[in-house]
Amino acid sequence: MATSEPGLLELRTDSLRRLHWIGILAALVSAAVHLLLGGRMLPSGMGISFVLAGMGFLGAIGLVLIDYRRRAVYAVGIPFTIVQVVLWYYVNFAAGSKSFPADVGTLGAIDKAAQVVLIAVLVVLLRRRSRP
Repeated sequence: MATSEPGLLELRTDSLRRLHWIGILAALVSAAVHLLLGGRMLPSGMGISFVLAGMGFLGAIGLVLIDYRRRAVYAVGIPFTIVQVVLWYYVNFAAGSKSFPADVGTLGAIDKAAQVVLIAVLVVLLRRRSRP
């Protein structure tokens, strides 16, 4: 029996605004960097963690695109992304392996810029009351 209701896995992008798309782009950039670097480091534990983080960003994008509990995705995305930034800083600089800020690297700079943008977007989206 056919119904007019969209299925769970159908894209529901009509309610997405420019801010959403900026967040999706930032998450895609971070996912790509994590998957690229993680793929280079496999099968190490660090490589696996990078691949899992990249898949986490992609999964969240998918949930937003199908309009599955977007506010919950925003709420979880903020600490998830903050942890990425904190761990990156700790592994690369606090542990004494490099001098900050001179040795950030191109991919690191791109990824962290995207993550800062993503955190800002998620905070704004989460703070909105009833608007999508």
